Amino acid sequence: MIQAWLNWRNGLVIMATAIVIAVIFYSQYLSHKLEADERKKVDAWVEAQKAILTSNDGTTLALAAKISLENTDIPIIETNERDSITGNYLNLDSTRAAQSANYLPNMVARFRKLHPPIVVVLKEQPLQANKYYYGRSFLQQQLRYYPIVFLLIIALFTTLAFLFMKTSYQSTQNQLWAGMAKETAHQLGTPVSSLQGWVAVLKEDENSLPFALEIEKDVNRLQLVTDRFGKIGSTPQLEQKDITEQIGNMLDYMKKRAGNHVVFSYSHPSHPVFATVSAPLFDWVIENLLKNALDAMEGKGFIELKLQEQGQKIWIDVTDTGKGIPQQNLNKIFQPGFTTRKRGWGLGLTLTRRIIEQYHKGLVFVKWSEPGKGTTFRIILDNPAIAETKKPT
Repeated sequence: MIQAWLNWRNGLVIMATAIVIAVIFYSQYLSHKLEADERKKVDAWVEAQKAILTSNDGTTLALAAKISLENTDIPIIETNERDSITGNYLNLDSTRAAQSANYLPNMVARFRKLHPPIVVVLKEQPLQANKYYYGRSFLQQQLRYYPIVFLLIIALFTTLAFLFMKTSYQSTQNQLWAGMAKETAHQLGTPVSSLQGWVAVLKEDENSLPFALEIEKDVNRLQLVTDRFGKIGSTPQLEQKDITEQIGNMLDYMKKRAGNHVVFSYSHPSHPVFATVSAPLFDWVIENLLKNALDAMEGKGFIELKLQEQGQKIWIDVTDTGKGIPQQNLNKIFQPGFTTRKRGWGLGLTLTRRIIEQYHKGLVFVKWSEPGKGTTFRIILDNPAIAETKKPT
């Protein structure tokens, strides 16, 4: 359990989390340290103001004036003992103070929440005193926001790195599966060609003709599979086809191999529905979905195909009454190699998505699935008839 959890991805996450936490704590430490230093500066400035108000010594006044002028970044507002603003303030926007009567009172209220005021008593009886409210310097404000900016930069960098790795992984994956498909087509090509030759020889013998015709059907099927694999990884030739007929032909083919305990239903518009497809690859998609449906039902149940036009799109739904797909597997079923069967490579749905989304610019997804009740896959393609009517004349 521990060994499975301790991998390089989790290690990177732990390291990144530790760095972020360290940066946050260190920036908070610096902020508190700077805040203490600024408090000392404000105390010195207030003492200088007190000296200016009460001292008659020239040297003291000169030193106090120098200390007062050295504060160029910490905002300070002076009020009397009743918190009425005297008009003496430092490092604030004088233009806004002149134009808005609420600017200085609002700043006093804000500073009061940050720090308690520094009080200078000028006279005991009756009480006369000045209060000095102060805020944060620009440097301290930057330091307090630094962790947030840092986290945003880390998040942006992590997102970009993740997207790059994901794209790179998908590209490598696509190249791998395309290469395997092409190599499979290449390896099948020679024996299929040889079988076609032997079928031609068998046809010359009248006694072997019935067997030759049946063998020829299987050889043609192998040739079709070879052609399909050969088209993976290359740009297929797309043309407008009546997919009502295409789906019907594939459904008839699967019916003969499904057994008597599977009931098929096919609903579609009464008129031909055209789509721009590669006929061999589109047939492969329908065949994959029907095979998945048959496997899910284990030879017994109901399969419904529904073809409908929805505005600029064509919807093709394949519904079965099989065992359904668990929620935790819905995001995995299109991944290469994922399968719940004891046999199989887990490539059927992967190639189905590649054919529909990359070659035909459509969509394929699980519309609905419930364990024990069944599953519906939906294919969405562009409707060329609607697209043609929308072209400008």
